[in-house]
Amino acid sequence: MPSTTLMILIVYLLLVNLIAFALMGIDKSKAKRGAWRIPEKSLFLSAIIGGSVGAILGMQIFRHKTKHWYFQYGMPLILVLQIILGVLLYIHLG
Repeated sequence: MPSTTLMILIVYLLLVNLIAFALMGIDKSKAKRGAWRIPEKSLFLSAIIGGSVGAILGMQIFRHKTKHWYFQYGMPLILVLQIILGVLLYIHLG
């Protein structure tokens, strides 16, 4: 059975990715209606705190922010850096 710390990390990552995915969908919906938008820095922050997979999936599924170069390259870069950090932490702490 996984440790409590690992379970907390898994639940955290699931929640933050769901939130990042939802933010992309909500922002796309607001864009279509011409309503108040979610700031781009909030979308990036949701990815930086662990929701990069959800943000990338949201970009693709909702076809949102896919023409902005800083989203096209920034979100995958965040994911790659998070994977590298995760591997280094696993090696160092594991």
